[in-house]
Amino acid sequence: MIQEMVMAEVTAFMRSRIVLTAAELDLFTYLDGKPGTASGLAHERGLDVRATTRILDCLCVMELLAKTDDIYRVTAKGVFLSSHHPETVLPMVLHMTHVWHAWSGLTEIVRKGSGSQPEPGLKFSEKDWKAFVEAMHVAARVLSKEIAESYNASRYNRLLDVGGASGTYTMAFLRKNPSLKAIILDLEDVIPLAEERVRDEGFSDRVEFIAGDFYKDELPTGCDIALLSAIIHQNSPEENLNLYGKVFRALEKGGTILIRDHIMNEDRTKPPAGALFAINMLVNTRGGDTYIFREVKDSLESAGFRNVRLLRIGDKMDCLVEAKKP
Repeated sequence: MIQEMVMAEVTAFMRSRIVLTAAELDLFTYLDGKPGTASGLAHERGLDVRATTRILDCLCVMELLAKTDDIYRVTAKGVFLSSHHPETVLPMVLHMTHVWHAWSGLTEIVRKGSGSQPEPGLKFSEKDWKAFVEAMHVAARVLSKEIAESYNASRYNRLLDVGGASGTYTMAFLRKNPSLKAIILDLEDVIPLAEERVRDEGFSDRVEFIAGDFYKDELPTGCDIALLSAIIHQNSPEENLNLYGKVFRALEKGGTILIRDHIMNEDRTKPPAGALFAINMLVNTRGGDTYIFREVKDSLESAGFRNVRLLRIGDKMDCLVEAKKP
């Protein structure tokens, strides 16, 4: 029994790889709009019939598809992998294909001690940046509302969202706090994606967009709260200390820095998702990691912040750390 449990863990990648391939080929979107046979799908999409059939049958085993008289259709579970669904997770799954390739080098990284990433942060092609930003939006759709509801930001006037991606967290805070305005700072390739989403959500009159690289540039001033949402895990301790210093200099006197991320327990085994995410940063960044509260607190205090508090402990990158600029 124990051996079977161990082997189930070892072979779990097989199921993941099948779903990732189906997502890359956009099979769920195709079948969501047009149930059909494997041969019909393969011919229309330019795929091998035998291989396509085997993939579709495995997706039926996973209950992502259903099969009746050789006709495949998307199930209520699989429909979330279709781009047609308003709550699709397809962008995140497509991002996982990028992660898959990075993780395949884990053995060599463990031997050598670090990955091949020469620069700080996450690096993508223009196409992959868009996929990554869309994936982060999928991950944030529900959690951003939960975070904004849990934190009292009503006393603040202007939010600086550092590396704010498509603005999902900015907009969650703006919805919760009608008098709040915001600045979204991100890379030049990302800002148009943020502008489009913010415009579509009707917040353009409350958001300013600034293109910049927080590794290289000083941060915009004039804000009394700064949000680092899912940022510190992609940085080394030295990079975080440097970033905290930039936030400290940018904030108004009496301002607040708010960090959302995995915050690990002292032995770094909980939350479990945080332990796995540390490996994700090991293979995808130059020096990224997940951190315990003491490490975050010490770095924030070294940058000049005071009253560092762990406000929220969670298991899905939903921990919150707050600190004040005197």
